[in-house]
Amino acid sequence: MDGEKSAAALLQEAWEHLKSCDANAARLSLEDALKIDYGHTEVVYALKCVNWWLERVRKLGDFEDTYDKGGYLLLQWRQFFTFLDRLGGPREPCMYAIRRFVFSSALSWFQDVLGDGVNQHDPALLLQVGQCYKGVGNYDLALNYLLQAFKFRREDGETLSELADLYALLEDARKAKLFFREAFFADPQGVDMRSMESEMILALRDRVREMGYQDGELAEWMPIYGRIFGVFTVQRGLKPVELGRLKQSIFSLENEIRNRAENAARNRPRLINRYLWLLDHYEKVRADPALIEETMLKIKIIDPAIHERIR
Repeated sequence: MDGEKSAAALLQEAWEHLKSCDANAARLSLEDALKIDYGHTEVVYALKCVNWWLERVRKLGDFEDTYDKGGYLLLQWRQFFTFLDRLGGPREPCMYAIRRFVFSSALSWFQDVLGDGVNQHDPALLLQVGQCYKGVGNYDLALNYLLQAFKFRREDGETLSELADLYALLEDARKAKLFFREAFFADPQGVDMRSMESEMILALRDRVREMGYQDGELAEWMPIYGRIFGVFTVQRGLKPVELGRLKQSIFSLENEIRNRAENAARNRPRLINRYLWLLDHYEKVRADPALIEETMLKIKIIDPAIHERIR
């Protein structure tokens, strides 16, 4: 019992080292814990994760530019999930400690680039700094930087979804739903689902995945089932120019589906999502019911099962 307690204490010590950006010290604590309890599954799991990151951190010396160092860490964060798929996980509180380590480390490099404010108008940098602050739990600063990035990247799926995710963490459900809906309309493939922390969006992701959709296809169907399951309930009115662009996008996708069947797996859900936006607009402005019926018929032709669920 005493040995187990000591291993548990060393495990907690490792978490604190990671939060302080000291992965080497975390590794030493975990190795000491294994000497006490070689079969401690949580320690074994954590040590594999820490060693994976230490291998990546050693490669930071290959980069001269601090911006590239920070960007490299964020890129590896996405690759880390592939490693976790093989390992089995992620597991808490290991994932929390690793997240703090990665985003705190990346933030330290980005802060050097921010300097005295010269680069405050670089949208990519603003987005990455916002992501880092979100990752370390400083939501106020994260919101500040993500809103600045949004001014430059209003149709970027990654920026919109990061902002949506942050609003969810700030418990502003209305803005979270609105921005998630916008993200999946503008650029579904730009939404990095594995970087999302919102319970709302993760629950929706799991439900859509259970229906058999995977990888890139999953992102395309998220907004459709988000509407069907009553998640994306917050809408906004469309300006005349936006309505014109929506109709043009629908026309283009209809033609592409007719002429390029090889892209149907991506284009079918994208077209259905645009039909849903058009339906929402018609209902908001109390349009002629014939326009609504015409749009519903188009959905029925493309996907009768979806038509039945949104009647």
